[in-house]
Amino acid sequence: MPVIGWFAGRTVVDALAGYDHWIAFALLAFIGLKAIHGGLVEDDAAKASVDPTRGWSLLMLSVATSLDALAVGVSLSFLRVSIWNSAVVIGLVAAAATLLGMKIGSRLGMRFGRIMEIAGGLVLVLIGVRIVLNHTGIW
Repeated sequence: MPVIGWFAGRTVVDALAGYDHWIAFALLAFIGLKAIHGGLVEDDAAKASVDPTRGWSLLMLSVATSLDALAVGVSLSFLRVSIWNSAVVIGLVAAAATLLGMKIGSRLGMRFGRIMEIAGGLVLVLIGVRIVLNHTGIW
């Protein structure tokens, strides 16, 4: 999905070159704020009763992850980053994070899950802010 997003973004990059940093910020902020909202609002009892490895939960998580990866690919195209290196790194990190998350997630998730979801969302928003600050010459 990042590669598809990158190619989609490359087709419009010249037309949007003056606004690309704002678009990248908006995409990262959207994803980050969605994670922060999920960490602040989601009901822990509802999360515990849903098995994310079966049925609709798995389908919805797959779609959400794919859309996030597509948005990241579009953002990378605006930043004129090589998609092939990025896609390999994204794939390797995602695989390692999945394996690690499956190993320790059930233990730490109950205790720190909401905090980590909020922290991850904040990191994405801050990356978006840094992109805007870099492109506007403030940073």
